[in-house]
Amino acid sequence: MREVVLSIPEIDREQNIEIEVKINGRKKTLNYRVEILAWEKINPESESKIDTIRHFIKDRDKDWGLVQIGVPDNGTIPIMFKRKN
Repeated sequence: MREVVLSIPEIDREQNIEIEVKINGRKKTLNYRVEILAWEKINPESESKIDTIRHFIKDRDKDWGLVQIGVPDNGTIPIMFKRKN
């Protein structure tokens, strides 16, 4: 098993999350960032939304890797990144 799912409080537009875990007695800190992409000015066609997500991810800081694209809600979509080691 490589994943553990944690519930976090409701997030703002951009939020950094730091999690400390112990794996086999060794402490490790994991850093995540959640960014919210708004659909407000985007053409409602699905291809346009996919292209927008691609550009949003591609234009991010290269020290952060994509972890998850969340479920759209109220005209926004959360996108989670993890800091690369």
